[in-house]
Parts: sequence; C-alpha cells; structure tokens
Amino acid sequence: MNVDQNRLREDIERTAEFGRIESEEGRGRTVPAASEANGRAREYLVERLEDAGLEVRVDAVGNVVGRWTPESADPDAKPVAAGSHLDSVPAGGIFDGPLGTYGALEAVRTMREAGAEPDRPIAVVCFTEEEGGRFGSGMLGSSVAAGERSVEEALALEDDDGVSLERALEEIGFRGEGRVNAAGWDAWLELHIEQSERLETVGVPVGIVTDITGITHCDVTVRGEANHAGATPMRDRTDALAAASEFVLDVERAAKEVVVGKSETAVGTVGSHSVEPNATNVVPGRVECGVDVRDVEYGSMNEIVSRARSSLARLEAERGVETELTREFDVEPVSMAGRCRDAARGAAEAAGITTMAMHSGAAHDTMQVARVTDAGLLFAPSRDGYSHTPKEWTDWEDCATATQVLAGGMARLAGTTFSDTTR
Repeated sequence: MNVDQNRLREDIERTAEFGRIESEEGRGRTVPAASEANGRAREYLVERLEDAGLEVRVDAVGNVVGRWTPESADPDAKPVAAGSHLDSVPAGGIFDGPLGTYGALEAVRTMREAGAEPDRPIAVVCFTEEEGGRFGSGMLGSSVAAGERSVEEALALEDDDGVSLERALEEIGFRGEGRVNAAGWDAWLELHIEQSERLETVGVPVGIVTDITGITHCDVTVRGEANHAGATPMRDRTDALAAASEFVLDVERAAKEVVVGKSETAVGTVGSHSVEPNATNVVPGRVECGVDVRDVEYGSMNEIVSRARSSLARLEAERGVETELTREFDVEPVSMAGRCRDAARGAAEAAGITTMAMHSGAAHDTMQVARVTDAGLLFAPSRDGYSHTPKEWTDWEDCATATQVLAGGMARLAGTTFSDTTR
C-alpha cells in the first residue's frame, strides 16, 4: 500500500482555508465547533467521503461517519474505525485534527487502490467539539459516542452568546439523528501530531502511544480582605493574592517532587488567575485560580491535588485567609490496547518505518473511545513542538509516513488480505 502524499496534502490544505486567519508566521485557522467555518469544513469532508465511495451518516450531536463495507467484509461485523476532528482552538494550526481525519480517509483510499479485502467494514470518523473552545467541553462528540454523556445533555450546552449546540448544528445543517456508538467498533485508531519535540529530537517519524495522560482541573478560591494599599499597615493585611502566590509555588513544588519520587511524567500547573478588585492601590481581597494536573499515573495526580489542599489549609492557618478547592473536571489516564499497538508496530516494520513508544501528555478523543473498545493512538512529529498556534507544522512527508502506518494498522485490525487487482 502506498499513501498518496499529494492527495493527503490537498485535503489538509483545502481544510486550512476554512476559518483561515492572517498570521505573520505559519498558517493559522480559527474554527469553533458548529461555526460557519466548521460547517464548510464538514461539507468538504462529506464530499470527499462520498467521492471515495463511503456511506455517510451524521448523528444527533454532529459526529460524521463514513463507512466502507466492501464485498469481502461481513456487513454485520463490528467495524474498525479511525479519525479525529475538524474544529480548532482560536488562532490554531492546520494539522491538529485534520491530519487524523484525512489520514483515516487516505488510509481507506489507499487500501481500496491496493486491492484490500478486509473481513470487517471500516469507518472514518470526525468527532464534534474536540477542543472545547466554544461549548466549554472538550472531547464532546467522542464522550457522547462512548456513552459518557447523553445526547440531550450535549445538545443543551451553550456558548458564551447563549447559543446551544443543538441550534448551532441546525444552522450549519449538521444536526443528524441517533448516536454513533463507539462500543460497537471492534477497534479504533487515531493519528495526531505529537504537540511536543520528542520525535523530532530523536529523528523518528512515528510515535506509537502507550498511555494517554489523565487530566484534573481544580477551581481554587482564596478570600482575604480588600483594603487601602496605602493606609493599611502590613501587619493588618489579609492579602488574598500574596496567599495565592504561595499556593502557586506550592503546586509547582509538589509536582516537581512527585516527578522525582514517583512519576517522571507528572505535571502540575496553575494557569489562570482572577484578582479582585484588581486595582493597584487596593490590597487584593479575592483570588480565583485554575489548576491543571496531568499524568499517566492516577495516583500521582491525586497526590498533587492532595498537596494542593494541604497548601490551602496551611495558608488558612498562617495567613488568615479562607479557601476553597473544587475538582471540577477529572479524567483518569487510559492505556492503549496491546493489539492496536501491535498492529501499528507490525505495519511500520513491514514498511521499513521506525517507530517509538511514548506517552501522550495531551488529551484526545481516543481517551473517550478507549473506555469502550480497543483503541490506539499514533503521533507524527511536530516541528519545534509547536501546536495550537499558526506555527504548528508537520512536514508533508512525515504526514504521509504516519498515514502509511495508520493504513497498515487499520488493515491488520480488519483482517485484510489483498487481491491481485485494484478497485
């Protein structure tokens, strides 16, 4: 099987035009889920799926599935599925999502042209709202497909303007029917850019993911007492921002110590702050901050959160502030299925392509799918590790090489043999 690099490139570059933004460096796009730009990107995808001979359906939350059922396949067998998403973060890059979506389609086209005769149907999938930038919930479509969230709950979500997902999908013509059921797939593969520099650093073209990090988000509030910055003596202050500053350093220290003593992949970040009244001449009276904790070991995540709580308790005792921590978002890490990893590794070896086992520090739709069926995740190199920025770039040759491994992995999982003639 030989992937058509030019065809894959054309699809990704055409998709890059939807929501295109001007950028001094690189190529950027802004494509919120169920936006007008997202609608045009979806329409182009449906055209390409149909051109390739796939039967297309759209479910109630906008997930798009193209299904190939060749004569060799049992139409009642569970399909092998692959894909990704087409939405983006604001001012994002052109590869995050589209590479996996069109890589899956190119894999099917490549298999057909090579005379592939799989035992199972094959599905190409585009999930709704992976990034979470508009409706406040990442991996939205895949969470519905995995049964983690109901269709009704998802459709009721609203953006900052009060527009529901249901209304937004109707406006772009992608409010379908039913629910894509990921548990009904025999296996799943996703190709994604790495979003880090590990592959580029060692010169390996494809990463095979072993585990996807878990993610915890904590909302923290520190309440002190607002007062005049000039008239309030230092000894009489209850400065919420000073206390919160100690908390930030405590979280950083906890994460570093967990890395040394327990898990080298653990990370902890206090990434957002809101200060009230946020005036130069007023002692801060209230601070709200957001904490992000990730690791492939759930115990390590829990330890960092526990130490964050201990930090707040200390600050209450020593600084007289009041604090609150709520763990608003919590997704446990997941491991990739051995047979999916083996299929990808075997495909790479057969094609003479070097791979590297690695973990993913970012969340992907595969996290949701892996909870209900066997799943695997592949990485292509990211130049200088850039992602979620117009500077995001993966060389076209690397895109094609990783897609070659994806195609071979899908073929192996589907029990594929090859005829002497192409189709």
